[in-house]
Amino acid sequence: MSDKLRKEIQEKLKNGDFNCEKELTLSIISGKWKVVILWHLGVEGPHRFSDLQRLFPKISHKMLTNQLRELMEDGIVHREVYPEVPPKVEYSMTELGMTLLPIVEMMYEWGKKRMADLKQQIHASEV
Repeated sequence: MSDKLRKEIQEKLKNGDFNCEKELTLSIISGKWKVVILWHLGVEGPHRFSDLQRLFPKISHKMLTNQLRELMEDGIVHREVYPEVPPKVEYSMTELGMTLLPIVEMMYEWGKKRMADLKQQIHASEV
């Protein structure tokens, strides 16, 4: 596990407050934007902060910063600062983060199928 793992998670692990492993996983990927951030970084590769903001026009600068910071503290996302003028910063998945990608992709596929089913049900009830 990452040395920078969030204090909140460290405390829960230390105190035995997680009832199962699924709780730990959910505590790391929970957050309105984390799963979609992980999908884009894992599937599309590294992104700059401004690229991520463009992908999610409804997310505030502060929220995106917080979500990325938590993912970095949990060892899932890496932030690379390039010594250029102006500075270039890229976010990418860590090796540990890439192990979450199959879960994220399964969530994507399930959601895609469920969305299609729901649309079909709505269309059928309108006819």
